Amino acid sequence: MEIKVLGPGCAKCIKTEKLVQEVLKETGVDAHVEKVSDMMQIASYGVFGTPSVIVDGEVKCTGKVPKKEDIKAWVTK
Repeated sequence: MEIKVLGPGCAKCIKTEKLVQEVLKETGVDAHVEKVSDMMQIASYGVFGTPSVIVDGEVKCTGKVPKKEDIKAWVTK
């Protein structure tokens, strides 16, 4: 599983990445998490609000910190 956390490094982006890591640890799901902070690369995903989370190429959340329950649902499907 490939997870990308998109954001320039603001507090919300850092919190989102931390939540993703916590959920992966709690669920035992094996995933590669990549932090993407380059704005041109972020825009290439068609995302203009951050933080955003992309799971296996699919945009799951944009412009807000996702809830832990939502992240669990995305990674345990």
